[in-house]
Amino acid sequence: MSALAPLLQAFFTERLISHRDASQNTITGYRDTLRLLLAFAAARTGKKPSALDIADLDAPLIGAFLDHLEHERGNQVRTRNNRLAAIHSLFGYAALRHPEHAATIQRVLAIPTKRCQRNLVTWLTQVEVDALLSAPERTTWTGRRDHAMLVLAAQTGLRISELTGLTVADIHLSTGAHVHCVGKGRKERATPLTPLTVRVLRVWLAERGGQPGDPLFPTNTGTHLSRDAVEHRLARHLATARAACASLRTKRVGMHTLRHSAAMRLLESGTDVTVIALWLGHEQPSTTAHIYLHADITQKERAIARVTPPGTTASRYRPPDTLLAFLDAL
Repeated sequence: MSALAPLLQAFFTERLISHRDASQNTITGYRDTLRLLLAFAAARTGKKPSALDIADLDAPLIGAFLDHLEHERGNQVRTRNNRLAAIHSLFGYAALRHPEHAATIQRVLAIPTKRCQRNLVTWLTQVEVDALLSAPERTTWTGRRDHAMLVLAAQTGLRISELTGLTVADIHLSTGAHVHCVGKGRKERATPLTPLTVRVLRVWLAERGGQPGDPLFPTNTGTHLSRDAVEHRLARHLATARAACASLRTKRVGMHTLRHSAAMRLLESGTDVTVIALWLGHEQPSTTAHIYLHADITQKERAIARVTPPGTTASRYRPPDTLLAFLDAL
């Protein structure tokens, strides 16, 4: 047996699960990355995945795999970088256990992450959110489930993993109504619920029934919805909403867009950035400020209005010299 197979097993059971106590999301992400890598390497080398060795996963093959992700699978640069981070984690662990492959390992660890453009976030206006929330067909059980799920997501800004992980016991509809969740980095937080969300969830819970530990938004078989299933349901309702709201047709909308929409509504209402950071479960308020203050053109216009001297008129800069004009035109 090659050294790669026991290395992979030890990486998951010893490093990720035992030593780091990694979350299920982290384990799933690393598993999917290495599954794709092994399939790619097997196709390139003609070996079975179980027969591959550490030397087969050299820097040229890893580089080809990253190019494959971008150009053939259509992954974005951020996804490519996340896959590379998982590979780096595996090879960092391999460096401690297999020094005989040190040269190969160091060359893989030297592969850099790729710089990517940080686009402005997309969010929905209140009219667009209302159109989306009206889209589910509430004469069906799945439509009522989806309606309650979208109402909760749009108001609270929960991540999709937090939303799918909710149980019946996580919803508290008495005085101080809130939803409890365990978010990224295993941080617990409680997010307040508006009266509208409380009414919708109260009706849904009465129909849903179940035990406290059961999924809040289950599949037809009673299990937790997967991330892909939620995105699929959203895409279906989005197609309906676009027929009623023309502005939605120009926007690329996913579940994370609802999170951005909740944050932007809080920002537009004058809520402090530190409060929004706590609301969203961000580790640092600077993350919230960078994402949402940068995207809000209204905030920038207010800032300009505060610093523009009164009685001045806008003018265009004109270089005072021909050489400066040449440099300015470059």
